[in-house]
Amino acid sequence: MNNKLIAEIFYNIAKILEIKGGNPFRIRAYERAAMNIENLSEDITSYINEDKLRTIEGIGKDLAEKIKEIARTGGLKEYEKLKKAVPEGVVDLMNIPGLGPKTVKMLYDKLKIKSISQLKQAIAKGKLSGLEKIREKTIENIKQGIGIVERGRERMPLSEAGMLTDEILNSLKGIRAIKKISACGSLRRQKETIGDIDILAAAAKRDEPRVLDRFTKIPQVKKIIAKGGTKSSILIKDDRQVDLRVVEERSWGAALVYFTGSKNFNVKLRQMAIRKGLKINEYGVFRENRYICGREEKDVFAQLGMPYIVPELREDMGEIELAMKGRLPDLISAGDIKGDLHTHSAYSDGQNSILEMTEAARDKGYSYIAVTDHSQGLKVAGGLSAAELKKKKNEIDKLNSRIKGIRILFGAEVDIDSEGGLDYRDDILAQFDVVVAAIHTGFKQSRQQFTKRIIKACRNKNAHIIAHPFGRLWGVREPYPLDFEKVLEAASDTNTHLEINSFPSRLDLNDMNARLARQSGVKLSIATDAHGIHQLDAMRFGLAVARRGWLEKKDVINTLPLEGLLRILKK
Repeated sequence: MNNKLIAEIFYNIAKILEIKGGNPFRIRAYERAAMNIENLSEDITSYINEDKLRTIEGIGKDLAEKIKEIARTGGLKEYEKLKKAVPEGVVDLMNIPGLGPKTVKMLYDKLKIKSISQLKQAIAKGKLSGLEKIREKTIENIKQGIGIVERGRERMPLSEAGMLTDEILNSLKGIRAIKKISACGSLRRQKETIGDIDILAAAAKRDEPRVLDRFTKIPQVKKIIAKGGTKSSILIKDDRQVDLRVVEERSWGAALVYFTGSKNFNVKLRQMAIRKGLKINEYGVFRENRYICGREEKDVFAQLGMPYIVPELREDMGEIELAMKGRLPDLISAGDIKGDLHTHSAYSDGQNSILEMTEAARDKGYSYIAVTDHSQGLKVAGGLSAAELKKKKNEIDKLNSRIKGIRILFGAEVDIDSEGGLDYRDDILAQFDVVVAAIHTGFKQSRQQFTKRIIKACRNKNAHIIAHPFGRLWGVREPYPLDFEKVLEAASDTNTHLEINSFPSRLDLNDMNARLARQSGVKLSIATDAHGIHQLDAMRFGLAVARRGWLEKKDVINTLPLEGLLRILKK
């Protein structure tokens, strides 16, 4: 997958330039490009092939040529030259959140630290104490940052795992002996982060060795871990493990249930089977060693007296009991989404014009799109002044008068300040169709302070939606502490909606909190936070969270037609 490699090189260039004291605008350009490439919902190769690289936010002519060089050669000459300017391993230290270039350079100059493992050892031995500007709180923050990085390397975001798996499945498509093939495990259950990748294939018994042999020879293989009669394991880029299991077609459905999991779900099914005098495993459903069924998943569930349970629900969280009563939730699906309520245009830090964003949304079948550019206080993201808002509103009114089939909603992503106030006066806020309130600063506050800020924002009558409520950025920033029960109470009391942010590195709210919101009667918005037309595709990741959170169409406000949406926003 080129996305991760290109993003990593661009991030590292930015870090080296920071260490060297380079131009901050150039540094920001590389970081911005890396983030947007990292969060693409498809392989960047398609953008190269279709000559669409410059449609990606932050990619100009120069960076486009660099992307092509990396995709073509697997490296970048400019990057190789830059790497010689800093000791090997030092750049990796800048992956630690909160560890800036000056501190990294000092740690190397004073203690010759050039790796995360060396830094951990130095902390354990107390070597950082007494260094200039290094206090106990600083050391604690560094330790927390190391934990974030290490957890990020153990697991990968759903979007990354999905693209890696698609790449591997494409490499296996040419094997005619494979009759059926699917991802399994936590990826099929659409968990927000994935460890190893599990793939299941069906083939005739005589073809199993040939399929497994071909699997160990696909281009992505870095190392073969194991090669057996029904299973082989490989390592691919970044030492991610991929397992392929092959079964006969008559066992396909049973194996798909078994290898999709979860573990607790499977245990519950096996216990139910035993009570019915049955045995369930990856080969089928058996009674006294006599094969009954297993070709299709639905047949396995039917033998236990229940309807098919979708993979996203298979966590033993009450879904089996509801299935037995015929009361499974009717989960939300992609066709239910009528619009996107959190997007950005070139007015703030987006790549595309309002017209381009609108046309892309209409192509998806949406009937509305809210263009919610940043508010005035967030200068780093091109926040809009009151004068710029008038210009934007005029453009939206003109576009709405001539564009058919979709309505543009005048919106803003308004910053919640350190006390819970919003970044525009109330008379300005009242002019928006949609106000999305969000925290972007002050991430070192206490649980009580964060909770107070969001509750106060909920109580502002002009705030409709709280965006990415926990402020998480995967591998960069942990969710900030929040008394979510109190937030839900405030959201319910004030008719404020909470967002499932679909941006691949956020997925915030997560599935558990989305389910808690549903149980509390709080309605949600599933939105992409798209900063370019290509990021509108990220809606599917938010939908995955919503489905894992048991959400139905009625729980999500952007499943409503335009008139219904506007009514509840005005309440």
